[in-house]
Amino acid sequence: MKPLFIALSALCCLSAPPLAAELSNVSCDDSARLSKTLTQVLGAERRGMGLRDPDTFLEIWVIARNSEWLIVQNYTNGTSCIVAMGDSWEMGATPPG
Repeated sequence: MKPLFIALSALCCLSAPPLAAELSNVSCDDSARLSKTLTQVLGAERRGMGLRDPDTFLEIWVIARNSEWLIVQNYTNGTSCIVAMGDSWEMGATPPG
């Protein structure tokens, strides 16, 4: 997971504090720029999203080639923050129905 930290730190360092492994350090950027970085630079795909409250929604991004994942919190002011990340992402089974 270290390459992910390095890439995101380098790309976000101009507008946000450096990304660190701890959840207490959050990396934020303009929503459009962060989304572009995740898709075009890291090859991540958004796998899910949900409303947290009237002003924020969460997205789950996955980098399939190495099974790393990120949770991004988006705000109505146009800012998005990576609030969690990890590795060994597995897709859950589709519920019967």
